[in-house]
Order: sequence, then C-alpha cells, then structure tokens
Amino acid sequence: MERLDKRLSQAGYGRREARELIRQGRVTADGQAALRPEEKYPAETAIAVDGVPLEEGFLYLMLHKPQGVVSSTEDPRERTVLDLLPRDPRFRGLFPVGRLDKDATGLLLLTDDGELAHRLLSPRRHVDKTYYIEVDGTLDAADAAAFAQGMTLGNGEACLPALLQPTGPDRGLVTLREGKYHQVKRMCAARGKPVTRLERVAFGPLELDRALPPGAWRALTATEVAALRAAGGGA
Repeated sequence: MERLDKRLSQAGYGRREARELIRQGRVTADGQAALRPEEKYPAETAIAVDGVPLEEGFLYLMLHKPQGVVSSTEDPRERTVLDLLPRDPRFRGLFPVGRLDKDATGLLLLTDDGELAHRLLSPRRHVDKTYYIEVDGTLDAADAAAFAQGMTLGNGEACLPALLQPTGPDRGLVTLREGKYHQVKRMCAARGKPVTRLERVAFGPLELDRALPPGAWRALTATEVAALRAAGGGA
C-alpha cells in the first residue's frame, strides 16, 4: 500500500502539484476519482491523471489541432501542438505522427511510440487519411475521376489513386493512401479549385472525436490503440 501523492511524486510530479491535481479531481484510481492525497492503494491499482495512465509505457493522445499552431515538437517563432498540452513529466517525449499545415485543423496523433509512428507513416503500409475540404470552385464527377485515376502534379510528382467524395458544390471528403507535402492542396489546385478549408477527420481506423473542441486532447482507449497497431501491421 502506498500513498497516492507519493505515487504521483515518483512519476515526476512535485508533491504540491500532485496534491493539487488530486484535489481538482483529475486523478483516478481504477477509474474512480481519488480526492485524498493521503489515501493508500495497492501497487497494482491503475492510477491515471486526466485519463492518461501513470504507469510506465507508451502514451497515445488524440489532439484536435486548431488553426495557428505548427505540427512540431519545438519552434523558436511559432506556437506548437505540444504547447497545447499541460506541463506534465509524462509528456516530455511526445511528438506528432505526421503533420498538419499551420492553417489546417483536425485529428493529430501524439505519441512517444516511435516504432508505431514509423509503421503508420510508412509508404509501404498505405494507411488511409481522410480530410474534409472546402474549395473555391465546384467539385464534380470529373474531379472525382481525376483523383481516382491518380494525378500527376505540376512538378511531375505522381500521386497514388485517391478517393474524392463531393458532399456539396464546394466541399467534400478526400481519402489518401500516402502523405506527400501539401498533397490535398496541391491536387485540388491542379484541378483549378484551391482549398479554403482543410480538416483531417480520420487517420486509419482513428476518427476525430467531435466531443473535443479545437485545442483539446484526450488519451486513446485501449481499443483505439489496438486498432492503430493493427493498421500499422503490428500486434
């Protein structure tokens, strides 16, 4: 049996910080709110802060990226996606899996699992990524056919076949099986219909949680992590 505040302290939190987190109701023990720093629990008790397990192991977070932040771990001039997270010793090794443009929004996976990130981004895996787009122009069947055939961009770069599903005159869903630089924007621009809004709504089996407002995040569930591992070709 060990005090709750001591468990948090051993994980890297200061004693005062740990007690404040507990009093704020942000700490759970086996899924139940733990409100007393002095409460003692068996070593096998699952302790979590803001829904993220305290025990050692990889972390997997879903972030609803807002506009105006860059998808990097640090930047001397810009606010990064990691700046949206609270200061927490468990988050020090997190990085974004792939990138979203500064003006783009939507689902961004953050993890410290480098092997899984590599598999999910590998060109050999072809993990689907789906985006909601709005364009300056009218999307039509000819655009969908061009995407499905596989486009060649202005610099001669060939794109794999992609799925374009118009959902309105100037909007639709685009699903890619690769992740070239600014690919959705460049493909739409090649059709003479520049993108005015871009939001990633799915990454492989992971869908954007609409309960998360822009800038918010949550830990992935065990089911979501297992699905991502399967999509990456792992166990």
